Amino acid sequence: MNAGTPDASRPDATLVILAAGRATRYGGVKPLASVGLAGEAVLDVLASDALAAGFGRLIVVIGPETGPAIRYHVERTWPSAVPVEFASQRAPRGTVDAVLAAAPLLDASSSFGVANADDLPGEPGMALLAGHLRSGDPESAAVCYTLSDSLLGDAPVTRGLCRVDGEGMLEAVDERRRVTPLPDGRIVADDGREPKELDPGQLVSVNLWGFRPELRGIFEDAMAQASGDGEVLLPDVVDRLLTARRRGAPGALAVHVLRAPGRCIGVTHPGDVPLVSAELAREVARGDRPAQLWTAVSARS
Repeated sequence: MNAGTPDASRPDATLVILAAGRATRYGGVKPLASVGLAGEAVLDVLASDALAAGFGRLIVVIGPETGPAIRYHVERTWPSAVPVEFASQRAPRGTVDAVLAAAPLLDASSSFGVANADDLPGEPGMALLAGHLRSGDPESAAVCYTLSDSLLGDAPVTRGLCRVDGEGMLEAVDERRRVTPLPDGRIVADDGREPKELDPGQLVSVNLWGFRPELRGIFEDAMAQASGDGEVLLPDVVDRLLTARRRGAPGALAVHVLRAPGRCIGVTHPGDVPLVSAELAREVARGDRPAQLWTAVSARS
């Protein structure tokens, strides 16, 4: 069977949505930022796109600070037919710990997807991931976008630059900070590293992953080795595993790169909210997305 071809005999793909961040830079609950045509939240748009893309089950990881508001919003506004469950991340120890918080709700023998709750990869990119998970492909996957298609506005962000080999496998993830588009079209990273100017066509990770079930044990080991209450991030752990693969170490990680069409937009700063709203409106006007959310839920009902 070709990778990315869904197998009807397999269970619906599960997406773990990471919504436990404290959003200290944003100053609010980012997943609940109002961006849709009818005022829908980022999380609403993401979940609706995920179901339309082929995911059949959602697990939303929430934290103690913003979790009650997120859960209240979901329970009050989402259609009752949406297949959603909640997992609690007790302390802000990073995205690896957030994935592990969802582990008790995951099928121990099935791969699963992971997405940020404040990013909108869009239905096409998420469909690539859902297809990969349902195809039975034994390897993990990363949905990647070009750097220019992952930026919105001119405020600095962090991006994971991806190095891909000739067979379409991920070789490394290099996190660059303070990535900023300039008025002249150039994109620079003002993090004191070289090269400062980045290639707009460079593929980047947007934390949209498909992980095989064995990764949970590796994530547990990474958390056990972490010092104190420090955060452990998915790109860092993935990059260490990729380094082990290049060195031929046993148990290393192989990751297919799924090149997504379109854009991945999200909310990092308060000023991003009107920009995301405007981009979603343009996508609706072009016919790239439906004006109404939850069309996949309505079709199943």
